[in-house]
Amino acid sequence: MRRGVRGVLRAGAPAVCAALLAAGCTGAGGGGAGVATPAERSATAVPSPPKPSASATAPAVAAKGSVTTGRTVATELKTPWGVAPLPGGDLLVGSRDDGTITRVDGRSGRLTPVGEVSGVEPGGEGGLLGLALSPDFAADHLVYAYFTTASDNRIARLIYDERRPSGQQLGAPDTILRGIPKGLIHNGGRIAFGPDRMLYAGTGETGNGDLAQDKASLGGKILRMTPDGEPVHGNPEADSVVYSYGHRNVQGLAWDAEHRLWAAEFGQNRYDELNLIEPGRNYGWPVVEGRAGRPGYRDPVAQWTTEEASPSGIAYAQGAIWMAGLRGQRLWRVPLDGARAAAAPQAFLERRFGRLRTVLATGPDGLLLSTSNTDGRGSPRPGDDRIVELTVR
Repeated sequence: MRRGVRGVLRAGAPAVCAALLAAGCTGAGGGGAGVATPAERSATAVPSPPKPSASATAPAVAAKGSVTTGRTVATELKTPWGVAPLPGGDLLVGSRDDGTITRVDGRSGRLTPVGEVSGVEPGGEGGLLGLALSPDFAADHLVYAYFTTASDNRIARLIYDERRPSGQQLGAPDTILRGIPKGLIHNGGRIAFGPDRMLYAGTGETGNGDLAQDKASLGGKILRMTPDGEPVHGNPEADSVVYSYGHRNVQGLAWDAEHRLWAAEFGQNRYDELNLIEPGRNYGWPVVEGRAGRPGYRDPVAQWTTEEASPSGIAYAQGAIWMAGLRGQRLWRVPLDGARAAAAPQAFLERRFGRLRTVLATGPDGLLLSTSNTDGRGSPRPGDDRIVELTVR
């Protein structure tokens, strides 16, 4: 069944949740046995949205941190973008240009084809982008994907059936949200499930800045929806999945220890941004870029020149936001003091691994970092693209 929301078609579908780290899952589990029915999942109460608080403070965080590189988890990946950790330590990695998902053995690094996401239409910055797993993955075996088609960007979920032969383990995409504008550039693409078990998505304005200020468009936004793609109680407008607006191209989403939402965003010619996201707020694009101090627009908590950053994925660990830089080819640390930056951002790994795409927290002081050197804008090295382990302080 399809319903119109501000002129955008959204496809209803069975309810599930996904998260980058599926809390409470104890094993990947094979097959579809024990999968909850749509009625059972739809009957789950919707939690209240997280309520960021500028007064909430975390323990003092050191102004300076450290990064120790560990083993290389995987090599020979082609245009990796989304990375989703499986229960047990393996990873699912999506190829932007091939539209395929590969399973990476977390110990040996062995690559096993999972399958192809049908309908992916790569081109420019589009293709198979963000991936996330249901927090109920052990029971429902569902993978969420954000991808570009011939007409739009959309979010769908797919059953991952490990009992089937390798390369044939993905079911058909079940679209939960369609109508996100597409372009050769600025397709956004990061998806993650928040502490409220709702799905969040960062989108881009496709090079058309006007879309970012148009609340009837899904472009240039952060979206918040149920696992079915429906608007959530507590969203700024009851009939809309739009959570915040005025964004240029959001590719990083993460929550801190106080459940505040942070987002990384590409600027144009001057400043890239790290923003604290609050519902209904206007983050300025294309009226302002970086800090402007203008009434009605939210200033970023931290900013960089585009040469230093061009940020994609972010993660929270050890009291700081860790941000992967593409053009900047470095990992940034932003120590937090509640809703503020506790000190100036600190750079690590500058040009050591090339372009950096996705960063994921794997524990209190552990991160996974993926490179993006085979995406047409990097200089691939032997073994690229790769995923490496980091320990941070």
